[in-house]
Amino acid sequence: MKGIKKSLTEEYLYLDFSHQVEGCIFPLHTSATLFLLSYCDCKIFKVCLVLTRESTDVSLLSVVSQDVEIQIISRQELPPIVQNCCLPAVVETPDNFCRAGLAVVLRHIIQKSCETDPSKKEILELLGFKKTCLKACAEVSQWTRLCETTIPLAIENFLKESFDQHPTIPAEILQLEKKLSEPVRVHNDDKLRRQKLKQQKAARVGPSLAQEKIKSQVHGQETSEDLDSSSRSLELQVALSKLTIQKEPATPNKEPSHIRKVNASDLPPLEHVFAEGLYFTLTDIILLPCIHHFLLIICKKLSEKLIEFPLLATWYQRIQEVPRVKTAASQCGIHFFQLPELPSTSNEPHPNLNEAPGVEEQNELSFMGGPRPTMTKLMEKGIEAVFSPHPCPTWTLDWDRLPAAVSPKEGATECGKMSSDRALRKQQQLNNLVYVVASQAKPGDRIVDFCSGGGHVGIVLAHMLPLCQVTLIENKELSLIRAKKRSDELGLSNIWFIQANMEYFTGMFNIGVALHACGVATDMVIELCIKTRASFVTCPCCYGFIQNTSKFNFPKSEQFKKTLSYKEHMILCRFADQTAVQLPAPRRLVGKQCMCLVDLDRARAAEEHGYSVQVISMEPESCSPKNNMIMGVPI
Repeated sequence: MKGIKKSLTEEYLYLDFSHQVEGCIFPLHTSATLFLLSYCDCKIFKVCLVLTRESTDVSLLSVVSQDVEIQIISRQELPPIVQNCCLPAVVETPDNFCRAGLAVVLRHIIQKSCETDPSKKEILELLGFKKTCLKACAEVSQWTRLCETTIPLAIENFLKESFDQHPTIPAEILQLEKKLSEPVRVHNDDKLRRQKLKQQKAARVGPSLAQEKIKSQVHGQETSEDLDSSSRSLELQVALSKLTIQKEPATPNKEPSHIRKVNASDLPPLEHVFAEGLYFTLTDIILLPCIHHFLLIICKKLSEKLIEFPLLATWYQRIQEVPRVKTAASQCGIHFFQLPELPSTSNEPHPNLNEAPGVEEQNELSFMGGPRPTMTKLMEKGIEAVFSPHPCPTWTLDWDRLPAAVSPKEGATECGKMSSDRALRKQQQLNNLVYVVASQAKPGDRIVDFCSGGGHVGIVLAHMLPLCQVTLIENKELSLIRAKKRSDELGLSNIWFIQANMEYFTGMFNIGVALHACGVATDMVIELCIKTRASFVTCPCCYGFIQNTSKFNFPKSEQFKKTLSYKEHMILCRFADQTAVQLPAPRRLVGKQCMCLVDLDRARAAEEHGYSVQVISMEPESCSPKNNMIMGVPI
């Protein structure tokens, strides 16, 4: 067929398989992945269903498109690199580059489908505005966590409960219903809202829409969808234009003056058509099997509860109108059913929604004043910004004798090759980390370079320590591809590449390292190392991005918790970012002291888990404004 390119690299897609419910494969992550494959008509992956139980179920083959090549394997048959990751996972031959985690794998399927057949341009729209749909990791983004992790797990637990008893409505579903009731925010928000206002004004001056509808009602009563059709029409036109159902309506470049003069605060809000707003995206793909099974149980066992989810019910009906969705769903064992008609409801949200926690990202706290009162408070408790001595401040790699591909100067960035000054500073940073890791590493050790970026740390370690296995973990695909290219030039055979968020890496290792892991990423690295009793060497960055998350609360250590509130700790974090060379020296000094105190809290927390920890400054300090190193060794 014209436009189709042959895939140059053979790729295997590994999916968990536990059981089936009415023809649909579980877990729901697997169901969502198979649905996407069918929706994209993607046949380039060799799919392996990995048994989570001993028995096999040959009948499962009937619920997957016959065009997809499928194997059933045990967990022991997985490639070694995949055994270190949560499924789903995709591996390129020769099995040293792996993509793991639901969002990462689904985004890769979309991109690969379009590369193989460039005519499928509309499939790229699933990645959303600027191709960022579910790109933020679940630890940082509450929305990603809700859609990628907590809703699928909550629905699976809901289904288990439903077999024996009346299940409890998951809080995550209430969150989603609440999210669907919120106004939509898009990049061209103002323009669309003015078009909607114009449309509403035009409807008012024309024939009475309500009277026309009353005449056409069979039962003499409007449905909620009728009441809302005029306000939805613009959103639907915009949404459907993306799905190539119809061309986007031509609109004049300039709105009438009476529309242009309306204040933004007085414009009508945009309403949800799909989960993330106006457009059908990857989020809807993931939610489809989840919401389908949820509504199925609701209708069978808790039909009186359906009235609490009018927006989910509308979403479920609307998603069936998307081209190819019904066909793709039926090929994966998802058979849509007709929801009972909901009675007319008021515009007031259901009382349960008021109790549902929000899914917005955390709001910034209001900060007033500088860090000195907080620093004084710590000093009164005997906590001061004091660094441990550097173990070997003058040690350096012989960069001139190393192969060119090892040097960070040869490692291209998104903007091209590094400048000489930046490359020198990066070499100085690497001198510090490599010395500490090399002094601890033993033959056979497994070393993980978290947040590896273009592989500056991991590639040097793999080259310098050929008897150790080095794994690079990074969630940015292009960075990892650049790292692999450098590795291939060097002929390294002791290195793995895993594109995943950290929480999807489950392997055992001996040493964890991270250079400039941003915000709470440093805390995630330390937590993973403590969990596996591995040594860690981290250089934190972006202290201002530190905030409480689902896993971490700050301050972390008991010593700091007894002295500082969360807000006081956040003041230290904000001022810890004020170490740029352009700032006055006294201000940089305060920033450095705040950096040290934030990292001392991290160090004390690790010590409470049985670690010996030091906080030192890299040498020379001019190698980076963020020049702290936290080194921990299990006792």
